[in-house]
Amino acid sequence: MWFETWGDPTDQPLLLISGLGMQITGWPQGFIDALIRAKFHVLGFDNRDVGLSEWCDHEGVPDMAGVLFGTAPAPYLIADMADDAARLMEHVGWDSAHVVGVSMGGMIAQEFAIRYPQLVRSLTSIMSTPHLLSAGMSTPEVVEGMLRPRGESLAAFFDEDLNASQRSVALETFLDEELAAWQLTAGSSYSPDATWVREQAVSALHRAHHPAGVQRHLAAIIASPDRRDGLKNVTVPTLVLHGEDDPLVQIDGGEATHAAIAHSLFHRYPGLGHQIPEPLWDDMAARISAVAESAV
Repeated sequence: MWFETWGDPTDQPLLLISGLGMQITGWPQGFIDALIRAKFHVLGFDNRDVGLSEWCDHEGVPDMAGVLFGTAPAPYLIADMADDAARLMEHVGWDSAHVVGVSMGGMIAQEFAIRYPQLVRSLTSIMSTPHLLSAGMSTPEVVEGMLRPRGESLAAFFDEDLNASQRSVALETFLDEELAAWQLTAGSSYSPDATWVREQAVSALHRAHHPAGVQRHLAAIIASPDRRDGLKNVTVPTLVLHGEDDPLVQIDGGEATHAAIAHSLFHRYPGLGHQIPEPLWDDMAARISAVAESAV
């Protein structure tokens, strides 16, 4: 597994878990800096099958329809990804940490807290859900946008038989499509930072482009069981953050998480979609810090 740390090792340990298909480079550095200012020593990593962590291509491409209807297995589950995080903590010598996950990373963080309560000081679940098929389902508009074919521009970008000009056009087409996807899920009050979206998309392409891993991540989300019963046994201080305008994981996913963990704190962000925008970096870090302090 590829991992990185930021901040002062003497500060409180914080395990940061990424979302669906998200490389470690997908975290805004400004948000990480806000966590560092809040006195956290941050450990982030590429989940399995993405970025520079091990790819699971030997598992093949999942039968998504079969996974959805329960007639075909997923190559692995959210629980397996939580186990990865536990092994990483053991590797770096952390006996416990504050655990923060976003989107699919929130699902992994929830499962981590269920499976490894002794390793968790506090839990923060951001724009996530305990079971996507029951709570937090994407809006029809987002599903339609996600299913829209986008492979031609990327195929052209990686086609070495094309000249530099043709590949440049293909890259620009892909970046336009990427920005449109961010705009579709951004919410009404926070426009995505177009420069950052383009920069991190280019970085991810050159660092480790691996669409098959994203499909297996999605299969893991769909096939994993509902975590609500397990979450009822989570006793550590817990924070749930969610945007009211999130169309990718709608806010009833956050509400379901909050309801499952009776003592949890729930903060709703008006106008926020499925992103962590710059105006909220310090606020989110402060809320994570407050729930961490309650665990001391």
